[in-house]
Amino acid sequence: MKACRLLFVLLVAVLVSVISSRAQERWSADKAKDWYAKQQWLVGANYVPSDAINQLEMFQAATWNPALNDKELGWAEGIGMNTMRVFLHDQLWAQDPEGFKKRLNEFLAICAKHHIKPMLVLFDSVWDPEPKLGPQHPPIPGVHNSGWVQSPGRKGLTDPAYEPKLEAYVKGVVGAFAKDDRILAWDIWNEPDNDTPQYGVIANKTARIDYYLPKAFAWARSEHPIQPLTSGVWHDDWNPGKLKSTAKIQLEESDVISFHNYGWPEEFEAKIKELQQYGRPIICTEYMARGAGSTFDNSLPIAKQYHVGAINWGLVDGKTQTRYPWDSWKKPYVMDQPVLWFHDVFHADGTPYRQHEAELIRQLTGRGMQ
Repeated sequence: MKACRLLFVLLVAVLVSVISSRAQERWSADKAKDWYAKQQWLVGANYVPSDAINQLEMFQAATWNPALNDKELGWAEGIGMNTMRVFLHDQLWAQDPEGFKKRLNEFLAICAKHHIKPMLVLFDSVWDPEPKLGPQHPPIPGVHNSGWVQSPGRKGLTDPAYEPKLEAYVKGVVGAFAKDDRILAWDIWNEPDNDTPQYGVIANKTARIDYYLPKAFAWARSEHPIQPLTSGVWHDDWNPGKLKSTAKIQLEESDVISFHNYGWPEEFEAKIKELQQYGRPIICTEYMARGAGSTFDNSLPIAKQYHVGAINWGLVDGKTQTRYPWDSWKKPYVMDQPVLWFHDVFHADGTPYRQHEAELIRQLTGRGMQ
């Protein structure tokens, strides 16, 4: 009898182990397609409130501004947007896990009020590699995204002793909201192999990224989220056999495929076709840079034609100053303003930069209010 009991316990343990292991695997293509079929056509923006220069200022207790979030997300809802891509940061978790979860929960409630399901970004390799909690410096006059910070920063990426903190952050945040259907998806890492040369290159960055990226996916999956995981490819050739190491990891680990493209409509369409061969739903998580040829008029109808989600950079003009183009890092727009706003949809008072764009988004989505 004791032997039977022991055998039963062992069988149960094996079964639990198998179920747990399967739950941590990448979604099948069919599961990803089933999930995508349940979503409305996804159209939205990368969102930072107009009073925040970066993701730290957006979510730190001293500068957290839910009233402004509510107002600005209401403008997004009014033109038919139903998703936002929102950046988190590992230092916010390290500083105050419970407070950060509380503010994030409040943000999700504001999003739900406006029928918006955000995609939450865990890590980001772009701009300043020396993030610091506390008061953030003011914007550099005339310069695009002059206060954005990486997560993790240089130390977090290169110091092996930092790894347990990164694991605790991913598991803590994803675990807290793993069953929350107010969240659309988890974007594990934004442009992971972006060098951002304005701040000096991090030694062995790609090697460190290629070490951490699979781990970050695994940490998130270990919390069994109901939301899909992704990380957007953003440069070079995405055809099999021509993938660079980081893009290969991104495409092999992502439940749904995401990508960035700021090119002309011909390039935008070509990139969609390149990614269709992977047989999974596709979401463009960054586009719309007017001066570079990427516009709502050009790209959004193509996204609708291929049923690709479309999340442009920037909702409201503010402290990120992304109305200025990328070349403002070399020649700040201090004496003159750019001919065109580069990113962003609304002025700080809620007036659309171009009324035609607001009307086009409403028309294509069939949502929103006049």
